[in-house]
Amino acid sequence: MISYCQIYRKEKGFTKLYQYFRFEENFDLVTVIKSAGFYRFAKHTDYSSDFVPPNSLMKSKIFCSLQGQNSKLMSLFWPLIRQLAEIEAMATSKKLITREEWEKKLNDVKIQKEDMNKLVMNFLVTEGYVDAAEKFRMESGTEPDIDLATITDRMAVKKAVQLGNVEDAIEKVNDLNPEILDTNPQLFFHLQQQRLIELIRNGKVEEALEFAQEELAPRGEENQSFLEELERTVALLAFEDVKNSPVGDLLDISQRLKTASEVNAAILTSQSHEKDPKLPGLLRMLLWAQNQLDEKAAYPRITDLFTATLEDPVV
Repeated sequence: MISYCQIYRKEKGFTKLYQYFRFEENFDLVTVIKSAGFYRFAKHTDYSSDFVPPNSLMKSKIFCSLQGQNSKLMSLFWPLIRQLAEIEAMATSKKLITREEWEKKLNDVKIQKEDMNKLVMNFLVTEGYVDAAEKFRMESGTEPDIDLATITDRMAVKKAVQLGNVEDAIEKVNDLNPEILDTNPQLFFHLQQQRLIELIRNGKVEEALEFAQEELAPRGEENQSFLEELERTVALLAFEDVKNSPVGDLLDISQRLKTASEVNAAILTSQSHEKDPKLPGLLRMLLWAQNQLDEKAAYPRITDLFTATLEDPVV
């Protein structure tokens, strides 16, 4: 112990003795007890702000080292070590919010029914549920911020892509608004890419190669990302068992849905309407807020978004 408690340094011909309590190499009890970065023992005594709080192993070593010393030293440092443990317990403890308290807070938040109705209408219109939107308008008196007739045309385009009728979908988009594809080269490429996928799906290899060379290759030369997507799509022709190949996902129904959603969003944007409904965004915000609160408190949380049932906090 003595060898770790003394540091000698010569200054102007005489020796000064500095005493530090140390229990192992590169470990300074003063820094640990203070829990601050104003002092740190290194090769030379210095002052630093790069303090890293001690972990449980370090504290265990302190305790074990103290146990090996005399009772006087133990009585000197034990209150400090105990206080350090109490400070950590306070820092890591979470506030407990009961169901009654939480429900009272929820009831104190006032939300207008009109705002809720607008949120529902926004979802129905954006997702294209025409009949449901019309019935909801009649029952609630909530007017949509878009002509419901345009939803029918938009849904016809979306359905055509989902069924693999890409040529028909392109014609319908141009009928709605020719500028949509003229001003959105990425969307047009993805529609043409989907058309190529459908040709490959139907076994029309020669037609697919000709279409890729004449319609897609020139666009790939102008855009590196388009070229990479084209190469990945043409790679479908290189595998006998396409579904189990590295590019087999292109033939999955999810690829059609992805392209259909992109077309739907572009049409909504052209109509000065939000391309995404607000409700899913609010639900994502709810989950994010709960994750943030989990670090500070135990409270009744919603785990099932379908039922929105509050679950009692886990103590």
